[in-house]
Amino acid sequence: MKKSRSDLIPQHVRRVRRICMALPETLEKLSHGEPTFFAGGKRVFAMFAGDHHRDGHVAVWVPAPPGLQEALVHEAPETYYRPPYVGPSGWVGIELDRIGDDQLAAHILQAWKMVAPKKLQSRRDRLD
Repeated sequence: MKKSRSDLIPQHVRRVRRICMALPETLEKLSHGEPTFFAGGKRVFAMFAGDHHRDGHVAVWVPAPPGLQEALVHEAPETYYRPPYVGPSGWVGIELDRIGDDQLAAHILQAWKMVAPKKLQSRRDRLD
């Protein structure tokens, strides 16, 4: 029997957590009932969305540079969407069952770099 999207939520949480927690000084806390990831313990760079309010999305929300949200949603609306609450600020929702690990990790790293303090970014750059 095929698993529903909701049945895959724990697997997707582990996937997002693995990528986020590999970044320096990342802290995970629950926010609005969902795992949320903070750079340097202070600024949010990724929010898990596991069918939040039964909206059908099993996704991660990340901040994006100006113009990227619109471009991604236009280019691949089955993968990217404008999430509620943070969408007007340029954040993008990413459907987790429609994106590979490498591309997801690139989006998450870009989001982390947007909010992480400069000293953390230089530390991360030395790890590469």
